[in-house]
Amino acid sequence: MKKIINKPSAVVDEMLKGIVAAHPQYVRRVEGFDVLVRTGSPAKKVALVSGGGSGHEPSHGGFVGKGMLDGAVAGAVFTSPTPDQVFEAIKAVDGGEGVLLVIKNYTGDVLNFEMAAEMAEAEGIKVEKVITNDDVAVENSTWTTGRRGIAGTLFVHKLAGAKAEAGGSLAEVKAVAEKVIANVRSMGMALSPCTVPEAGKPSFTLAENEVEIGMGIHGEPGTHREAIHTADETVDHLLGKILADLTLVSGDEVAVMVNGLGGTPLMELYVVNRRVAEVLESKGVKTVKTYVGNFMTSIEMAGFSISVIKLDAEMKQLLLDPADTPALVQF
Repeated sequence: MKKIINKPSAVVDEMLKGIVAAHPQYVRRVEGFDVLVRTGSPAKKVALVSGGGSGHEPSHGGFVGKGMLDGAVAGAVFTSPTPDQVFEAIKAVDGGEGVLLVIKNYTGDVLNFEMAAEMAEAEGIKVEKVITNDDVAVENSTWTTGRRGIAGTLFVHKLAGAKAEAGGSLAEVKAVAEKVIANVRSMGMALSPCTVPEAGKPSFTLAENEVEIGMGIHGEPGTHREAIHTADETVDHLLGKILADLTLVSGDEVAVMVNGLGGTPLMELYVVNRRVAEVLESKGVKTVKTYVGNFMTSIEMAGFSISVIKLDAEMKQLLLDPADTPALVQF
């Protein structure tokens, strides 16, 4: 295993210290916990908290800032954060207007975030929660019942975060989050595995010319393995699955995210985006905004995912509202 680390057990702690050292104007760490919150928290607004296992950077700490998250909880690599960590995040960001938990649909995340919500409610904190499930690849997977929550979750952070920043109530912010979840779809693929530091070996193996279609962000199996095809052929398959599940007609407006999994060059992601843009344009669908880069990764896995969100007038405005976080100068 070749990794630029000190010891596997220290990776998350040292990473969080490094994030705070780089971005003190954005984030601070809750003392004694693997939790990052906005510098200056709590603010008198609805607060958003998300998180999950580490290894998906810049998710989730990189999206803490104005117009997106107020708190991010970092579990061990590919491991759900514990309820007490989530509870501390809720307490740290609550400004009296309530807290919305944005949970990706993985069994451990759902159970632990829900337990933390109960703990917070017992202390008089208003908490609501939503569960993201944008992955159209598989209905059930290694760690989920129902569809997985993957990179499309970031559109929930962005639009619900913008609504909260604008002064929306907890009910209004949750309604925006639910509307995003109903209108965003994603699917990905992998060219190579990643290595969890504590495991010390790749999480799966692929033949030299083999790829996995529909791969999850923790290395969960996808729909099938096949010989590698051209970028256009791969995009057509993934985007075809997305568009079969997300009804779009000529004149509709969308936003697109081409998300790298950590080990894919930007050159290749832009090649992918070129084809996505061609297909949508051929259908008369207008792309309002496009995001290309590493947003929700799988350590050093090579591969990518595509996310498409169908926008109405409110969602479009919230998407375009300014946000300022360490990871996203373009959001």
